[in-house]
Amino acid sequence: MAEAAESQAPPGPRGTAGPKGTNRWRRRATVLLLSAIPVLAGVLPTAAPTASAAPAAPATAATKATAPTAPAARSTGTGSRSTRISVNEVTPSVPERGDTLTLSGTVTNTSNTTLTHLRLAPRIGPTLSSRSAIDQAARRKGYLSGADGTEVAGDHAVRLSGLASGVSRSFTLKIPVSDLHLGADGVYQLGVSLSGRTRNRPYDQVLGIGRTFLPWQKKASGHRTRLTYLWPLISTPHVTARTRSDKQQTRVFRDDKLAKELAPGGRLQQMLELGKDLNVTWVIDPDLLASVDFMARGYRVHRPGGGPDDTVAGRGQEHAKRWLDELQEAVRGKEVVALPFADPDLASLAHRGTHIRGALSSLGQATTLGRETVETVLHVKPSTDFAWPYKGAVDSSIVDVATSAGAHNVIARSDSVRETGLSYSPTAARPIGSGNTALVADAPLSRAFEGDLSRAGASSLAVQRFAAQSLALSRQAPSRTRSVVVAPQRMPTVSQAQAMAAGIKALGRSGWTAPSSLADAAQAKPDPGARRRMPGPSSYPASLRRTELPTAAFEQVRKTKDGLDDFTQILSQADRVMPPFTAAIDREVSNAWRGEGRAAQSYRNAVESYLLELRGAVKLIKKSDITLSGREATIPVTVQNNLAQGVDGLVLELRSSRVGLDVGDSKRVKVDGEHTQSLKFDTTAKNNGRAYVYAQLYTEDGERYGKVMKFQVNVTSITSTVLLVIAGGVLLIVLAGIRMYTQRKRSGPAPDPDAPLEQPDGDGSKGGSGESDGSAGEDDPEADDPDGDADGPGGDAAESAAAEDSADTAHGDGDDTERENDNPPAAGEKVDR
Repeated sequence: MAEAAESQAPPGPRGTAGPKGTNRWRRRATVLLLSAIPVLAGVLPTAAPTASAAPAAPATAATKATAPTAPAARSTGTGSRSTRISVNEVTPSVPERGDTLTLSGTVTNTSNTTLTHLRLAPRIGPTLSSRSAIDQAARRKGYLSGADGTEVAGDHAVRLSGLASGVSRSFTLKIPVSDLHLGADGVYQLGVSLSGRTRNRPYDQVLGIGRTFLPWQKKASGHRTRLTYLWPLISTPHVTARTRSDKQQTRVFRDDKLAKELAPGGRLQQMLELGKDLNVTWVIDPDLLASVDFMARGYRVHRPGGGPDDTVAGRGQEHAKRWLDELQEAVRGKEVVALPFADPDLASLAHRGTHIRGALSSLGQATTLGRETVETVLHVKPSTDFAWPYKGAVDSSIVDVATSAGAHNVIARSDSVRETGLSYSPTAARPIGSGNTALVADAPLSRAFEGDLSRAGASSLAVQRFAAQSLALSRQAPSRTRSVVVAPQRMPTVSQAQAMAAGIKALGRSGWTAPSSLADAAQAKPDPGARRRMPGPSSYPASLRRTELPTAAFEQVRKTKDGLDDFTQILSQADRVMPPFTAAIDREVSNAWRGEGRAAQSYRNAVESYLLELRGAVKLIKKSDITLSGREATIPVTVQNNLAQGVDGLVLELRSSRVGLDVGDSKRVKVDGEHTQSLKFDTTAKNNGRAYVYAQLYTEDGERYGKVMKFQVNVTSITSTVLLVIAGGVLLIVLAGIRMYTQRKRSGPAPDPDAPLEQPDGDGSKGGSGESDGSAGEDDPEADDPDGDADGPGGDAAESAAAEDSADTAHGDGDDTERENDNPPAAGEKVDR
């Protein structure tokens, strides 16, 4: 069939190729080439057209363009790239006999001139014999005669009025499938071309072409490919380790972006809305469920630019409640796979974290926490037997780490585990030893919906290409029933999710695929010739290795975990602190941080800073320098607890910088919430001087807690000179007391005041005093003195002598004699000697 639109060459004068016309076009081509304008077609009037390979602008959403608009900035197209044609919708995506195919899209003038005599027509190309041929056709730009097929027979072309530069116009073409004259089963190239004229080239030529693919199979295959599609519900970490001190422990979020994802039209809301009508395997990050559950109970959001505790109320509570309710209904009776909590980066852990203490054990704890979270929030029992490394890139070390936490199935991708001895794509499952299985997802199908699908035609092309690739895969070995896994990107955009859903629905109409569960795919019989040996660590893509978490990240995580373990040992209510921090530590090694190194570092720093803030709430109150007077004293040290709960299990120990100062034994610390406790240490100093005392809190395991507190102690004990003076004074007092006692003992008992006075004897001496001659004591004194007068010269002398003797005795100068009592002592009476 002759088509004027396929001819790019200008006609000669009156339709013939004259020499003048040839020379004129040659001169024009030379000028254009010298001006760096790539006009290579039409050098000779009879030459076949050749399309240039300059890239064309990609296309938009699968909706019709409305008002013509001129883009603000665009590249100028020429030749067969003068227009950009986007096929925004192909209905049905997988046609059957008797269907009418509808092609909708837009055509945009990308040249700098007005286009006239426009004619838009559908084209059908030859079958594409392989999957690589599909990829080549998708990458081709511009029109290529022969490769882009011929116009569809029948009256299906439409005429368009002139199109000014930068203007877009929508179109719709309807073609009965019977008019396509499709022959053998396979993938056909389907296109829409625009032919017309320009001011400089006033003849019919192809000004642009838009391509898509049309999978065609007359009847259902007896060996359908069993296809498992993973439907991921994963988001970035949003919850911090901070909680409010209320009873509910209200969570604090980094931002409120999750609310936008859950709102109508948001990414996660669309994933749920689209997925509930599809036969897919739900792959869920439990951290997302926990985060949405916190939102549904009420949450706080960190105020941008504010302090750590500066928060505002979150606005997504109602969206969270509705989303959880709908998700519980959507997954009921469906296959649910729970990833380890926060979707840890297995590749980073395998390459940079295995030698860090506690890293692998954290993976097992995250798996357990993930299962419990899904069961609690969704009320379903998930499978935790599947590990999914980032982008399905695996090596032997990643497999070892992935299976260390209990998973027996590792989801890889065929561009990582490449086949060398097979001419077809084998079944996904293949045993890799130790009872483990690698599920190698098909890379072309898994990557079919990547990139920007919000541009005109991109989404429709992705859907058609996905369906075409699946048919080409099935036709590789039509006599085999194979099991294929599709593992798309972890966090699809809204446009990507919509295209994914459209592609899955398109395959639902096909006769070459059938849906299957991931568990069935893992149990499928593997192909004997499929590769079972995992590649070595050196084969891991360098581009992915550059985005891994650094070793320093795992060191920081270990440090935070150790600090948390020490902290929770002293708390009376550790269950209020442990869960928020454990979840936050799991989030620190999430796959979501790939390519977000600064954000990951900021998150880790925030978790560590908050833990240090809480640990710092239990501290020693700073002491000023003190002075000890004496060799024994007491040093008080106060522990302050600013937490809302009590602490117990700390030990306070003092240490002196000088051997001569003993600061006593360590003491156990127990302080109620928002209280202080003063501990007193008995000290002993052996000598005077200055010493430094160091106070340090320890856990019961002997780990340091908090910073050491240092203060100075001055020992000012009594000096030797002062002690000698005091001792001498005391000694004098003691000696004086002894002297007085001795003198009192010598003086005898005091005279009896009631005793009768003694009478003087005849010679003038007192009877009974002095020494007796044997007769004087027997005379009656009154016989010699009838007047009873005892006074006289003799009496006065004796009395004076007695007084003088008494005075001498009192002064210690008299003779050492004592007067004997004439009366004998009574029984039991003390006798002074």
